[in-house]
Amino acid sequence: MSQSSFHPVQKYQVFQPEWSKDAVIYQVNTRQFGPRGTFKDVEDGLAHIQALGADIIWLMPVQPIGEKHRKGSLGSPYAVKDYYGINPEFGTPAEFTSLVEAIHQRGMRVILDWVPNHSAWDCNLVASHPEWYARDFNNDFRPSPWWDWQDIIEFDYDQPGLRHYMIEAMKFWLKEYDIDGFRCDVAGYVPNDFWEQARPALETVKPVFMLAEWENRDLHEQAFNMTYAWSWHETMHGIASNTLPLDKLRKYYSWNERSWPDSAYRMTFVTNHDMNAWDGTQHAIFGDLLEAAMVLSVIGEGMPLIYNGQEAGDNKQLAFFERDPIEWQSHPIGTLYRDLITIKKQHRALHNGPYGATMLQVPNTVMGQVFSFVRQQDDEKILVILNLSQQPATVSFNSPLYPGHYLELLSQTECHLSTREPMTLNAGEYRVLKNQAG
Repeated sequence: MSQSSFHPVQKYQVFQPEWSKDAVIYQVNTRQFGPRGTFKDVEDGLAHIQALGADIIWLMPVQPIGEKHRKGSLGSPYAVKDYYGINPEFGTPAEFTSLVEAIHQRGMRVILDWVPNHSAWDCNLVASHPEWYARDFNNDFRPSPWWDWQDIIEFDYDQPGLRHYMIEAMKFWLKEYDIDGFRCDVAGYVPNDFWEQARPALETVKPVFMLAEWENRDLHEQAFNMTYAWSWHETMHGIASNTLPLDKLRKYYSWNERSWPDSAYRMTFVTNHDMNAWDGTQHAIFGDLLEAAMVLSVIGEGMPLIYNGQEAGDNKQLAFFERDPIEWQSHPIGTLYRDLITIKKQHRALHNGPYGATMLQVPNTVMGQVFSFVRQQDDEKILVILNLSQQPATVSFNSPLYPGHYLELLSQTECHLSTREPMTLNAGEYRVLKNQAG
């Protein structure tokens, strides 16, 4: 074949929209968000969400929930009975429309949780298209064989008709309700080539923002804007529980820098609905290192997630299959999140993905305790120092990235740092500093 006759395959390319450059994502569990567990409760809470600094609202699934093999009295939102319907537990189609419009009026975006891998046992597709479902060795419908997912059965993506149906159903939500994209549940359980089909088809309706609940760099190539930073969370949890050394965190950031596309957004999270429901509250997971983990999730590389209720102290594990409203209150965690997000948005070096600056390690004398780095862009430098250990640390730095005159951004106090003078940090203490002239 001559060179002139070679025509490379045209691939869809994901671009990060300019509006997302400093965005923060906020997850809403509608059932638990307000006293009634409705779309109206969420709409009433939009001012609060926006005041935190969030830009993208991720709504957990809003479709009707299956009744066959249901867990608990209300069931899991991830056991979808009708991909085109609205769960009456949450409200009416008109009330969902009102919520989406109210989000847009505030200049925010909304993405809908989409469940492509499986459905409820009594989903309308079971009767109309039983051939779209995977089968086990007995030729019966198959729940996940390795997880306690007995309330759902899995699809078979070798079926072209299923692929077409899913894409058309997603397009329906874009057209009918004007949502801005999707958070795709267990996206890695669905073939990558389906997502490569879906993304350009969705873009024929409107530009979309796509979040994959998975950690695979290939998903970014043609389909997803953002993937979960599961490894970040697991590493931070291991450090907080003294089961992993701090060097694992450095390996995570090295892997993230070298192995992932420069344009990829990674979602960094202290908790989410899965963590809260099954692993414990944010306090139980991170203990004395909770605030330091929050700082790194917002100020380090990645787009931070806030799960509803974190800002109120996240003082209980929310029931997953029953009504269990969040106990709203003012809390220092909410104040810290607001302050950190304000800092993130004010400084270009801290922006997301290609819009921000790569983290540069600042070596120190107690690398087993203290994690330190800068993000710098043009003349702006943000220095972050975190004691990610359970003991006080006295630390020195011998790096040209370290010395200078700084403003401590959280306390708004000025300081001068020198390589000749060590710094003492209590267990879990952190500093977020910006270079100053002079």
